[in-house]
Amino acid sequence: MQKFKGYKCSVCGSEYGPDEVTYLCPKDNGVLDMVQDFSGLKADAIRKSTDFSIWRYLPLLPIDEPGHHGTPMRAVGWTPVFEPKALARSLNLKNLWIKDESSNPTASFKDRASAVVIARAQQIGAEITMTASTGNAGAALAGMAAAAGAQAVIFAPKTAPPAKVAQLLIFGARVLLVDGNYGAATALAKEAAAEFGWYCRNTGYNPFTTEGKKTAAFEIWEQVPEQKKPLSIFISVGDGNIIAGVHKGFKDLLALGWIEQMPHLFGVQSDGSAAITNAFDAGVESITPVKSTTLADSISVDMPSDGLRGLRAATQTGGAYIKVPDQEILNAIAELGRHGIFAEPAGAAAFAGLRAALNSGLIGAGDPVLVLNTGSGLKDVGAAAKVAGQAQVIEPTLAALKRAIEVFH
Repeated sequence: MQKFKGYKCSVCGSEYGPDEVTYLCPKDNGVLDMVQDFSGLKADAIRKSTDFSIWRYLPLLPIDEPGHHGTPMRAVGWTPVFEPKALARSLNLKNLWIKDESSNPTASFKDRASAVVIARAQQIGAEITMTASTGNAGAALAGMAAAAGAQAVIFAPKTAPPAKVAQLLIFGARVLLVDGNYGAATALAKEAAAEFGWYCRNTGYNPFTTEGKKTAAFEIWEQVPEQKKPLSIFISVGDGNIIAGVHKGFKDLLALGWIEQMPHLFGVQSDGSAAITNAFDAGVESITPVKSTTLADSISVDMPSDGLRGLRAATQTGGAYIKVPDQEILNAIAELGRHGIFAEPAGAAAFAGLRAALNSGLIGAGDPVLVLNTGSGLKDVGAAAKVAGQAQVIEPTLAALKRAIEVFH
């Protein structure tokens, strides 16, 4: 694994060899960045690949070939980028793209991190991989573990949406619902990892999660035509790990000389769970926990575990943080749906943030924009039902149908 050189703490800058640490910096509990050697790597080596998944970027990842061909492990990533013209016109935007992560095997962005973590777990001989999750990360880990024939244990708050809990169980994971919030589940997962030696996937804890998530940046680099102006990317934020991962991917591309300018990264949070946004607005890097009340469970976090790197993803790229009310998130679900895209609340939050940025003048009509939908609306049908309206019931007669049609017109 020559390309994987070790780790560097995102807080104090201390560096460690590949085998010296596993999770956080032992000096200050800072989240670790990977240090890799990309010398001699050419862009054509990537662009010529016929593997349309995250594994086309294996030369840029700190793991070896994972195997498991013919399984969902090999179907993660290379998600579509849509260019909805009518939606762009309604926003008065010249260029708008939406990258839709719902086509991943477990229907969310989190498959990227989980696939890489499972590959790493098997390479180090870990028998059980576990995580704390409000739903998506757990489902992703359970699904990837099932595909690879591995064991997974998931800690989830008992308030997790039933559809997400069912997905965990269907994949054969051992699911433990914690009588507490996401923070309580996260703390218990870390204790379990230390007590039983299980390999922990926790977001903002295991550095390999960021490496999986950075592959979205590589795909955007390949899928979105280069623009004269920097691309503005809108990303929903809970723990901060997704936006940190996308940031890491673009930093890798810039270091390689494969891009000439960084995109502007905009983090979007619900105003009911806005710890990072509060720090951004205050102009500080210290993040104060909040009491989360948002309905967007995937970004419902009291204290972001990767908050510092998530914050810097915006401050270091000329982006910003935006908070939006839950009602605007629900409205965004309905608006995206009218253009054929079904987003869960967390994914729709990014689009709500775009609307807020346009209204406040943070971006203008000439700025190229990409919105990242991080998960399928099927993850939380209950939220969609709040804004879906009611289906009309009619009698099974042609006369009744004609009366109904008249209402359509």
